[in-house]
Amino acid sequence: MIENNLDIIKSEIFQLVKQYYNLYKQKDVFIPGESWVTFGGRVYDENEIIAAIDASLEFWLTEGRFSREFRELFGKYLGVRHVHLVNSGSSANLVCFSALTSPKLSDRRLLPGDEVISVASAFPTTVNPIIQNGMVPVFVDMDIGTYNANAEQLKAAITSNTKAIFLAHTLGNALPLDIIMDLVSKHNLWFIEDSCDALGSSYNGKMLGTFGHAAAFSFYPPHHMTMGEGGAVVTNNDELAPLLNSFRNWGRDCWCEPGKDNTCGKRFSIKMGDLPLGYDHKHIFSHIGYNLKPTDIQAAIGVEQIKKLPGFVKARKQNFTKIYEGLKKHEDIFILPEAYPGADVSWFGFLLTVREDAGFERIDIVKFLEAHKVRTRMLFAGNLLKHPGYKDIRYRQVSDLKNTNIIMERTFWIGVYPGLTDSMIDYMLSLFDKFRASK
Repeated sequence: MIENNLDIIKSEIFQLVKQYYNLYKQKDVFIPGESWVTFGGRVYDENEIIAAIDASLEFWLTEGRFSREFRELFGKYLGVRHVHLVNSGSSANLVCFSALTSPKLSDRRLLPGDEVISVASAFPTTVNPIIQNGMVPVFVDMDIGTYNANAEQLKAAITSNTKAIFLAHTLGNALPLDIIMDLVSKHNLWFIEDSCDALGSSYNGKMLGTFGHAAAFSFYPPHHMTMGEGGAVVTNNDELAPLLNSFRNWGRDCWCEPGKDNTCGKRFSIKMGDLPLGYDHKHIFSHIGYNLKPTDIQAAIGVEQIKKLPGFVKARKQNFTKIYEGLKKHEDIFILPEAYPGADVSWFGFLLTVREDAGFERIDIVKFLEAHKVRTRMLFAGNLLKHPGYKDIRYRQVSDLKNTNIIMERTFWIGVYPGLTDSMIDYMLSLFDKFRASK
């Protein structure tokens, strides 16, 4: 009787949510020049709100049934065996890299002073875990157009001290994976993919995030799908999987799901470290880890979002193509983005580099677009080595990072996210025409 009443009340709540959502969305009318055209944002309907409320009414809060469902759906989408949820893409990067320092990896563990290949034109949290774990980032230059690490400099960066490659697929565009995977195999390196901006992209038919030993994904609102805050760590490596789980879970040796005990069947019969025999396995810590877990409410939103993901990816590709075709006539003043050969890109954004002889600076077009309600973004840090927080870090660079500095000075991007309508894109393109006519 109680269950029936609860179901009836739930149904009434969900129906009201649907009514609220439909009424709320009526105010979303795009008015060119008055409404903002953003670079990214949430694309959702009443189902995400209902899912969040469903999880809230259950009030399990920490990882539960929605987390399990999301992990299964996400693993099937990518084709990976192991998925661990975290509270952000930045945390996902931290977990991926920190797991490589585990003593359980024996002579393959990363140690302070080891060199890790990266790029300076990155989001900080792709580089920060290298520094935070006491290793040395080795910066290679970028290619203008693909905006990923230069293949020849990747080869030149390798020394006897090189132990890993840790790179992001820039705005969803595949890294030179043919070169990277050859280097990884030849030199026995670890490879971590920051795929936070690349969900839905593939290379030669294989999903990005499945090439490395582990990969990080982000579900922050502007990304390909969202949980609000949230992220995931994935791997097909059975040795790494429990280590990834441990580092996001206080460093515990135990792998029990929340609310469960004695999954290993040896909870009170294990001897580890200098602890007494039979010390509770739930409170044995193999690593100096973190608590980076999400809530089940976030996972509930993710379950509904991943159902929409194929449509999101399709819309991003279509929006990118329309913008590309609209800006092709301006190629003499802008370098347009290009996919790496073999890549099928689910673009996170549309990158533009102002040519040196364009007759204007990046700041001019950026200010013009922003003044007309079109949001822009830089390519993240531009060059991390120019930022005050990185002034005193230990690092090595392979070249003068000429292209990285060009990106810092002349590159920006605009959105392609699924929330853009044709009228928004047409308005945005008209502004580039208007800007050029004014010069």
